[in-house]
Amino acid sequence: MIKLSSRLNGLEESVTLAITARAKAMKAAGRDIIGFGAGEPDFDTPENIKNAAIKAIKDGQTKYTAVGGINELKDAVIAKFRRDNNLEYKRDEVIVSCGGKHSIYNLFQALLDKGDEVIIPSPYWVSYPVMVALAGGTPVIVKTSEKSGFKMSVKEFSASITKNTKAIVINSPSNPTGAAYTAEELADIAEVALKKNVLIISDEIYEKLTYNGFKSGSIASVSDEVKKNTVVLNGVSKTYSMTGWRIGYTAASKELVQAMSNIQSQSTSNPASISQWAAVEALNGPQDALDTMVKEFEKRRDAMVDGLNGIKGVSCFKPQGAFYVFANISGVYGRTFEGKALRGSADIAGYLLDNAGVAVVPGEPFGDDAYIRLSYATSLKNVVEGVKRIGDAFLRLG
Repeated sequence: MIKLSSRLNGLEESVTLAITARAKAMKAAGRDIIGFGAGEPDFDTPENIKNAAIKAIKDGQTKYTAVGGINELKDAVIAKFRRDNNLEYKRDEVIVSCGGKHSIYNLFQALLDKGDEVIIPSPYWVSYPVMVALAGGTPVIVKTSEKSGFKMSVKEFSASITKNTKAIVINSPSNPTGAAYTAEELADIAEVALKKNVLIISDEIYEKLTYNGFKSGSIASVSDEVKKNTVVLNGVSKTYSMTGWRIGYTAASKELVQAMSNIQSQSTSNPASISQWAAVEALNGPQDALDTMVKEFEKRRDAMVDGLNGIKGVSCFKPQGAFYVFANISGVYGRTFEGKALRGSADIAGYLLDNAGVAVVPGEPFGDDAYIRLSYATSLKNVVEGVKRIGDAFLRLG
C-alpha cells in the first residue's frame, strides 16, 4: 500500500467544488436543482475577449511563453493598476499565473517557512488556511462577526500579532461574505502592518464587483511605503467571467516575484498562451459587459437578501461586493426532519439539496458553522424560486 505524504493529513476536497459537483450530478440524473453553490459568474465571456483568443490561435500564438507571462499581458496589468488603483509597477514586479488560486499558492510557497504565522480574518475563503499549512506556515484565525460587518478591527489585528507573524490576508470584497473595507479602514490596517513589520497580502479578485456606489480601493494605494509592504493579487476570472481561462496575476517586489517565478518554472511553467492573449483584450478592451453584469448582480443580491430575511429563523447581511450572501441559519438548528435534528450548516446544506432541490454551501469550511453561503451567480428567476424553496423547506421542519 502506498504511503501518502504527511502534508496531506486533514486535506480535503474544496467544499465549494464538491457541493457544485454533487448538484450537477443530481441535475444530470433528472432532478430539478437550483444551484447557489457556484463560485463563478453565470454570464458568458464577452465576445471581444473570445475573438481575441480565436485570433491568437489563428496567428499561431500556441507555443510556450515566458514563465511569468507575455510582456503584452504584463503591460496590460501595469496599465490596469495605473488606471484603476493609481499604482505604478514594472514588468519584473508582475507575474501571471494559472488562475488566482495558483497565484496565492505560489505566493505562500515562496514566502513561508515552518512556524511562520499568517493572520486570516474569519469567515475566509476556504483555501487560505489550507495553502498556508501546505507551505509549512500556521494560519491564525481572527473571528469577525456580522455585527462588525464581517470586518476585522485594528484592535483585533494588533492583538493577533506575535513575534512569528509574517503576513495578513485581506480579501475585500470578500468570499464568502461580500463584505468590503472602506479606504479609511484599509489605511488603519496598513498603518499597524507597517509598524509591526507584517506583510499585507491583498486579494482583490472581486474588486470590480461592488454595489450601490461602493468603491473598493486597493490597500497598496494608501502610500508608497504601504505599496512596498503589500502583495496585490487579482485576475480576470470574476470581473470578465473568465474562470475557465485560468489567468491570475500578482504585483509585488521584484525579489518576491522572482521567487514565485522560480516556483512556477518548476511546476506549471507559463499560463496558457491563448488565455494570456484573451486577458490582454479583457484588460485593455471595452468594459461595457462588466457594467451590465454588475447591474444584474445587484438586482439578484437585493432579491436574495430580502427573500432570506423574510424566512423565520434566517437573517442575512447585505454584502457590498462579490456575488455571495452569507446567511445566518442558526435559528433553524435543533429542528427536525423525519426524526433527525439538524445541528449544523452541513446538515442544513444536505437537507436543502435532498429535500428542496437547492444547492448551498455549508459555512463551517469558511470558518463559521452558523451560516451557509449562497451565490447569486444565477438568474433572477432562480434566485426567487430557490429562496422560496428554502422557506418552504424550513416550514416543513419539526
